[in-house]
Amino acid sequence: MNAASDAAGKDDAILDHINALVAEERALRERSAEHLGLGADEQTRLRSVEVQLDQCWDLLRQRRAKSEFGENPDEAAVRPPGEVEGYQG
Repeated sequence: MNAASDAAGKDDAILDHINALVAEERALRERSAEHLGLGADEQTRLRSVEVQLDQCWDLLRQRRAKSEFGENPDEAAVRPPGEVEGYQG
């Protein structure tokens, strides 16, 4: 496996995780709408999913930018919630 296909495989894994998180977020939001809100545990989980989604999208953007500019995408790292949550890009 060459570096490009390895990087693409890792990007695909990130996208798979994003898709799973989106499905969970959608299910929680539907449950919220059906039951006029979520319990405290579900609210906490929804917020956690939202933060993880922001982190995953940020990581994927970092990896793609590094690849585009000839850098090693494996040097991209998950950033802390406070950093990605304040992103306005």
